[in-house]
Amino acid sequence: MSEKNQTNNNSVISLTLGILSLFIPFIGFILGIIGIVFSNKAVKEINTTNENGRGLATAGLICSIIGIILQVLAILGYVAFFSMTVVNNNG
Repeated sequence: MSEKNQTNNNSVISLTLGILSLFIPFIGFILGIIGIVFSNKAVKEINTTNENGRGLATAGLICSIIGIILQVLAILGYVAFFSMTVVNNNG
């Protein structure tokens, strides 16, 4: 019965990485990918060990995906801005 009360560590790591991926520029892309990996690992472990933390793993997955999308948009924004700056300065 005590094992049911235990929270899966990978789900906590997944949520932490997912939240960090939202706020840390450029590195957040890598953190988001790692967060997705930990989330999938946590769900598999929760299914076999019956631990708590499925909600944390799901939240970590969602935050990681949103973090990756935001990072990609930010990178595209930087590229577009600096490419327009170079074009405007040369032309």
